[in-house]
Amino acid sequence: MTDTDSPTVAACQMAVTDLDVDANTDAIRQRVADLPPDVDAALFPEYALTGFVADERIHAAALQRDGEALGRLSDLAVATECALLVGFAEEAHDAAVVTNSAEDADATESTFYNAVAYLDSDGETTVYRKRHLWADEREVLEPGRERVTVETPAGTTGLLTCYDLNFVGESAALAGPDVDALFVVGAWPAAHSQNWKLLLRARALDGVRWVVGAGRTGRKAVGDPTEYAGRSRVVRPDGSVQAGLNRGERNLVAELDPAVLAECREFIPVLDDAHE
Repeated sequence: MTDTDSPTVAACQMAVTDLDVDANTDAIRQRVADLPPDVDAALFPEYALTGFVADERIHAAALQRDGEALGRLSDLAVATECALLVGFAEEAHDAAVVTNSAEDADATESTFYNAVAYLDSDGETTVYRKRHLWADEREVLEPGRERVTVETPAGTTGLLTCYDLNFVGESAALAGPDVDALFVVGAWPAAHSQNWKLLLRARALDGVRWVVGAGRTGRKAVGDPTEYAGRSRVVRPDGSVQAGLNRGERNLVAELDPAVLAECREFIPVLDDAHE
């Protein structure tokens, strides 16, 4: 992949096979292979690697951030010189188990999160854990605590996941002259797709920054038969939609022109005026 003055991003809208990491990995690899050679960063939906079900099966399917599955995709990002943003259920060993057994003294218990990994073309991985869990996610996952920005071809970029979009405080915390974009992964229900589209536009205008949203499409085959919205979007810093998809499994490719960002921030100076 090549660098340009205007970075090129792709929102790779896809159906996800719940609980089948191998199938989803193969699908992601194929979608990356199908991208134009000038794409600098490709976004995939929420839970793109693992899918999601609201019971203990998601714990069995969950991945560790330094494990083989994400390692393969990190290698792909390096080989193609295209950064990847991929959602997954994460298994983390964050807290020691309290035990009276000497042989178990070093044991740790697993904690599970709705996570997204940004895998850059230099082999570095940054993980964001969704801070606002939706509905039955709360039964099997823990919320993340930290807000995350990462350096991407689009500049300093905040990471958000699906329901995080509804919280203006998240947008405000990531708004500033040094944050050029938000990358958002989602699995929004088709019945409420208007909300997804509206919130992507609102969050772009809140911080006068680019917003790229990659949505899950298709139908959930495990558990509740949810239809997903798709409707991936690239939104300009003035809140207008530069490009969008409906529900097909397609790649939405767009340039994020730095001149557009500068022009919008000059015309809409809220980031300057907020400190007066």
